[in-house]
Amino acid sequence: MKLCKLIKKRILVGSILTLSIFCVGCSNNSSESTLDKDTLIVGIDDAFAPLGFKDESGEITGFDIDLAKELAKRLNKKIIFQPIDWTMKESELKSGNIDLIWNGYTITDERKNKVDFSVPYLKNKQVIVTLADSNINSKSDLANKKVGAQSESSAVAAMEKEEDLYSSFNGGGAITFEDNNQALMDLEAGRLDAVVADEILVRYYLSLKGEDKFKILEDNFGEEEYGVGIRKGDTGMVDAFNKAYKEMQEDGTLKEISEKWFNKDITIKIE
Repeated sequence: MKLCKLIKKRILVGSILTLSIFCVGCSNNSSESTLDKDTLIVGIDDAFAPLGFKDESGEITGFDIDLAKELAKRLNKKIIFQPIDWTMKESELKSGNIDLIWNGYTITDERKNKVDFSVPYLKNKQVIVTLADSNINSKSDLANKKVGAQSESSAVAAMEKEEDLYSSFNGGGAITFEDNNQALMDLEAGRLDAVVADEILVRYYLSLKGEDKFKILEDNFGEEEYGVGIRKGDTGMVDAFNKAYKEMQEDGTLKEISEKWFNKDITIKIE
């Protein structure tokens, strides 16, 4: 019996020691800055045109992609674009599976509790889009209508702030999809009455599908700004990003990339 107790005690002590070493390792990893890495892994939604998406050949392209490549070059880093489940973006960042969230990522107070943000680089609105012949002409007309949006998106968060209106939708809330393209395709097929999504994405989608088929309402669910999500507490990466962004602004690189995708400079200027 004494021998059994001794063996159990040694096993317990060994387990505690192993766990302690593991935790120390975790702590050390969490304190490392993204700047210590040679390669940056950027988490994206690869169906968010024109910011980050797959072209006809399957290559990932877009405004945010060009911006990220240029910034990585200035930080002397290699870069990998990793498509992720957008509903898990903050978890992917926190766990270290990705180093940056960069693809039309709206800055919100709620998200500031989970990540640190770069300076804002683009302005956006959450717009309401319907088919051209729809009788929906204002937000109030959305009552009892089927309204679509991307799951865990800023569009859903913006609608939820208007509780009475949101709960009046058919089904008691928005019908959510894995990405905005699926929602917009359901709208085009007549399975939805309206979609709420980022204006930048909607206008690009309409330019490809035919703007005469749709209408964007004057009413919207608010203006917002895009930023890059950086691991909480990684001030080194935040400072390096903001410095490189300002340099790109001052030497005209931002303007050049913006004009390539939007035919004008729509980037946010920082002092």
